[in-house]
Amino acid sequence: MLYQGISNYQHGSESATGILITNLGTPDAPTKEALKPYLKEFLEDPRVVEPPPARWIWKLILNGIILRTRPAKSAEAYATVWDSEGPGAPLLNISLRQLNAVADKVRPHFGGRVEFALGMRYGNPSIASALKELRDKGCQRLVVVPLYPQYAAATTASTFDAVTAELQTWRWIPELRFVNKYHRHPGYIKALANSIREYQAEHGQPELLVMSYHGIPQRYLDNGDPYHCECHVTSRLVAEELGLSKEQYKVTFQSRFGKEEWIKPYTDETMMALPKQGIKNIQVICPGFSADCLETIEEIGEENREYFEEAGGEKFGYIPCLNDRDDHTDALAELILQHTQGWYERDGFDAETDQKERDTVKANAKAMGCPF
Repeated sequence: MLYQGISNYQHGSESATGILITNLGTPDAPTKEALKPYLKEFLEDPRVVEPPPARWIWKLILNGIILRTRPAKSAEAYATVWDSEGPGAPLLNISLRQLNAVADKVRPHFGGRVEFALGMRYGNPSIASALKELRDKGCQRLVVVPLYPQYAAATTASTFDAVTAELQTWRWIPELRFVNKYHRHPGYIKALANSIREYQAEHGQPELLVMSYHGIPQRYLDNGDPYHCECHVTSRLVAEELGLSKEQYKVTFQSRFGKEEWIKPYTDETMMALPKQGIKNIQVICPGFSADCLETIEEIGEENREYFEEAGGEKFGYIPCLNDRDDHTDALAELILQHTQGWYERDGFDAETDQKERDTVKANAKAMGCPF
């Protein structure tokens, strides 16, 4: 393997800390043609779909059946939520706003240079391209912040796989820190509680608050994935912050795929059952999603609303994700500052001393015959 290096490296160059913020990703357009490669990349990830030992069986199903039918159906769903303004899907547009807001809050805490980039696990901008962007800006220290509050192998670990796969091709590896969860971070919990209070101040109190998280197969939990437990921890802490009893909120899991059993209770089945139990006024929030996307806008705000109302529900409220709320980006900035403690550009940086040292390095390199 020919490892990637920095060609014509300038001795004495200014170094920087890099902040890579990541999320799941979106297709490039709400079309069948754009959805096919996006879904292929997503569903071929063994962290997402842990296939049977004979992996060829899953590839046969994926390429022979799923990728022939699902792209068109998914494209129709994406078309209903696609932003008319901005570069694309809501998740991408919101992620860019989050990146800019967090950068504005983190930069004042650095004496030296700090750079930011956005990378998506699937689709564009890719994690690999974002890492190269930070490398080309001289980032020798790197914090990776996947915007998944609760750890799951299918999301957080998959992001780690993508980051390290790219770094394995580099000659000069940056010092690396990786945030693998923040499900109980006080700022995150308070932001969730604040968003619920604000929504209820305008729309009133429901009979039940439903906290819906993306699901995972039951066998992932059985094999040791902590995701299910961390979702319940987040929900309990939010409920405590709001002063809710156990009877006033419910945790559910959405977005099932395939025929095997997933962690329960299922959000869609819960929506159909609640009116029969006499609960006809609910509000739903999705704490595991840092930004609104297809799974929240269309699946919860439209599809599951219909399930609830068709079953006899009378009032359904969807509480938006934290998106680029000020208290949410405050929490993310605080998280980054916690994970960059002690790094050169952050703590004890002195511009004059740094310049003198870089000048010395450059002069010594030149004296030894280095042309750069």
